[in-house]
Amino acid sequence: MEMDVKWKTENILTQAISFRASDIHIVPMEKSGVIRFRVDGNLVEIEKFPLTLINKLINHLKFISGMDVGERRRPQNSSLTVPLLDKSYAIRLSTFPSSFNETLVIRLFPHENHLSLPQLSLFPYQATKLINMIHAPYGLYVICGPTGSGKTTTLYSLLHTSFNVMKRNIITLEDPVEQRCDQFLQMEINERAGITYSSGLRSLLRHDPDIIMIGEIRDSETAKMAVRAALTGHLVLTTLHSKNSVSALKRLHELGVKKTDLLDVIGGVVSQRLVNMLCPYCGASCVPYCKKQRKRRRGAVYEILTGTPLQEAIGLIDSWNSMTSVVSINKVICKGIALGFIHESEYNRIGKGV
Repeated sequence: MEMDVKWKTENILTQAISFRASDIHIVPMEKSGVIRFRVDGNLVEIEKFPLTLINKLINHLKFISGMDVGERRRPQNSSLTVPLLDKSYAIRLSTFPSSFNETLVIRLFPHENHLSLPQLSLFPYQATKLINMIHAPYGLYVICGPTGSGKTTTLYSLLHTSFNVMKRNIITLEDPVEQRCDQFLQMEINERAGITYSSGLRSLLRHDPDIIMIGEIRDSETAKMAVRAALTGHLVLTTLHSKNSVSALKRLHELGVKKTDLLDVIGGVVSQRLVNMLCPYCGASCVPYCKKQRKRRRGAVYEILTGTPLQEAIGLIDSWNSMTSVVSINKVICKGIALGFIHESEYNRIGKGV
């Protein structure tokens, strides 16, 4: 039976990779359980299993990733690397106690999937603007958006460009490390072992970094550490959960970063979303099995706030309502619709919430 669970786990992971799914949801219910894949932002139900098998799958994944198998009352997070289909994949696992049993979500990160910004972006001119940002010698640059909007992929693409083109020394602080890379020095936060953002930043500054990447700003301490690192004359890249670029500035201010510090260190704020591109065969109603055959299915669109509009936005943090000088994500989506790259339903799905 143990071999069956191991084989079934590998089968689910391999199937998810064939769909190019970003996440796998293993969800127990009252009498059975379900496997769902997130494909291009949409949850697709793949298969139902008996509840006993679902629980065995979750326990097996918890065991091989180093989680406490006996702990089901509190959430747990872990990560590991697995070889699948002749490639190495980093997977991040997260459990959550539900009303019936704990659920497990797996996020997949292919090691070799380092796409360039022009490959990721819907419009090449936006990719050029992003690449120009990392030529700055110092400052804080924030990439924001909701979960699943591609922030981490964009961030790593910028880091790879910076290393390959400008030969910069890059050190990252992450919780956890989401994509292993031999070209960077990567430190994983482990508060139980005393490795916090504060102690990690003090240590990495002694290693002469050109670029510091802080995985995500989640609280006041991390926000202040990111600002402090930028004030020391380093280029700092990070991510933040927020609706748009101006909301990110408000969020940093709410986390205790002074306006004067924002004016001194913020070099740019980028809000991004992933839009589904029109299928050349099916149009807007492309089914998952057709999607498997397409090389490119989604593109990133950005709201880029830099220069004078950025300074104005910081000055108006407390009273901001709208800024006509910013090319919003709404405008970029409308341009994509007008050019026939994406369907108008993408505006209803994304644009109304930005």
